Amino acid sequence: MLAVAMVGCKTFGKRGNELETLPVEALYQRGVTAIDNANYNQATEVFTRLIGRFPFGAYSEQSQINLAYAQYKNFKHDDAYSTINRFIRTYPTHKNIDYAYYLRGLVNFDRQADFLSRMVGLDTSRRDQAFLNQSFEDFSELLKRYPQSRYAPDGRQRLIYLRESMARAEINIALFYLRKGAYVAAANRAKGVVETYPQTVQVGDGLAIMVDSYRALGQTQLADDAERVLKLNYPDHASFAGKWPQYHSNWWKLLPVVKRG
Repeated sequence: MLAVAMVGCKTFGKRGNELETLPVEALYQRGVTAIDNANYNQATEVFTRLIGRFPFGAYSEQSQINLAYAQYKNFKHDDAYSTINRFIRTYPTHKNIDYAYYLRGLVNFDRQADFLSRMVGLDTSRRDQAFLNQSFEDFSELLKRYPQSRYAPDGRQRLIYLRESMARAEINIALFYLRKGAYVAAANRAKGVVETYPQTVQVGDGLAIMVDSYRALGQTQLADDAERVLKLNYPDHASFAGKWPQYHSNWWKLLPVVKRG
């Protein structure tokens, strides 16, 4: 064990010395190679040292983006978010600034939709929505500033997913209130979905909750109005067949694979 430890220390020491002596071009290429090989720990180490040794210049600027990407891929979301925000503040006119905004959106997007949740089919809308709300703002900022960016189409698609997820979260809350007999709160949450997220698939569920809530409150006219709109726009809604609620928890399958910019 001692011999193995000594060899390991020598190897680490050699690599550490190289990071202190390699020229900037070679150091940068080593970091890129580490990312290409999915060795994100090494990439983080290399780009951090490059930025420390060469704080100015094109290599340093791009290394900060690469560092944020390596941290993101290594599930170091707080570190990645801090790195990318620092880059945006420092280099607001950088040629790859649109990718920085895009990556910032991805960091918060993937804080919630982790690999395990997707594999086992958990409904991420049942979790706290703070990070998804922030991701929605990040992608919205990307589209506002750089509507012609190569990352804009993916950003728009993710905004659709995020809007659906936020609407679904509101439906979950409305259903909770409905089952607890808090009919006013349930109706208000459901109405908020109908008014705030009019193009989402959850609008039908919102109308169905409004129907049930208003009927329980004895608000016959409001219930009839909501049911009329539900039948007109969602004639096949599961509530009419007694098979409700139903969720659309596989929207993540529509998303493209994230690639490094």
